[in-house]
Amino acid sequence: MSKTKQTLYGILKGKFLVDEDASKTWSFLIFLTFLALLMIGSAHSTDKKVQKIAELTHLNKEMRSKFVATRSDLMKLKMESTVIKELQKKGLYAHIDPPKKIKVIIRE
Repeated sequence: MSKTKQTLYGILKGKFLVDEDASKTWSFLIFLTFLALLMIGSAHSTDKKVQKIAELTHLNKEMRSKFVATRSDLMKLKMESTVIKELQKKGLYAHIDPPKKIKVIIRE
């Protein structure tokens, strides 16, 4: 058998895990496993944050539309004609004559 075939056959059998330098191999494999777990945890954390951002964006749009609707209703309620109608329901009426200006002259 050629050397390449023997090396590949040795890897497939797992001889690198039981050789004299197996402690280095095992420590490297444990390090790679730790990095893989760290990467998976980071990906899950990122996904949670993206979902939270999408939820908050949707909530922000909803609140903004409520704000615009409420502001529109307030503008309608502040109109003079609406105020007069509401006061007429309670028995108060607007004056027909405009108010008169009073001038005070002080003489010394």
